[in-house]
Amino acid sequence: MKAVILAGGLGTRLRPLTNKKPKPMLPLGKKPLLEHLIKWIKKNGVKDIVLCVSYLHQTIEKYFEDGSKFGVNIEYAISGRPLGDAGQLKTAQKFIDDTFVCVYGDSLFDFNLRKMITQHKKKKSFVTMSLCEHKTSIKYGVIDTKNNGKVLSWNEKPEIKSKINMGCYVMEPNILNLIPKGKKYGMNYAIKKAMSKRKTIGSIVVKSGFTDIGDRETYEKLRLEYRKRGRI
Repeated sequence: MKAVILAGGLGTRLRPLTNKKPKPMLPLGKKPLLEHLIKWIKKNGVKDIVLCVSYLHQTIEKYFEDGSKFGVNIEYAISGRPLGDAGQLKTAQKFIDDTFVCVYGDSLFDFNLRKMITQHKKKKSFVTMSLCEHKTSIKYGVIDTKNNGKVLSWNEKPEIKSKINMGCYVMEPNILNLIPKGKKYGMNYAIKKAMSKRKTIGSIVVKSGFTDIGDRETYEKLRLEYRKRGRI
């Protein structure tokens, strides 16, 4: 089995930190984010990795090379421009011929990926998504009414719970046939297209072990945490 890591985004929300360095190479402790991700994938028994790269990809290739010094085998799928998550995944098609893992290269994970793979195969899913519960509050009072305008209830600043996509998938190779080549294309479109073809899309809900490093504030907070704890 192979793991595909999508590591070609521009990292615009982390500028100026990403002006001269791709987002997956931003340091956490003494290692770049991408190295932590590769270490987690290896710990879960997957040692063949495809890095889908684009922006400043030479920095990534120079650091990881063929992956041997990290105990893995790394291949590179290089695109000349960002293509969105699914569009970038499409560039790895020539490397994929079996069930594979796909993860976003700008997040940290620490859950049981082996269990997710086992469930995917057991249920014979086309795609299995990792989800986590997200809570958010509406800052207004929410009013429920009848069609005639009669007020039924007033819920002040309610908390809403929902399951969100963590950006880690187990997929069958035919998902790649649903993604157009050379075009910017979102993973949501690929998954919806698979559902429209009645493919089985499964999921697991993870209670902890997910950090999305989507903006500079989150990254700086996490970097400080690594420094304080002396994590490497």
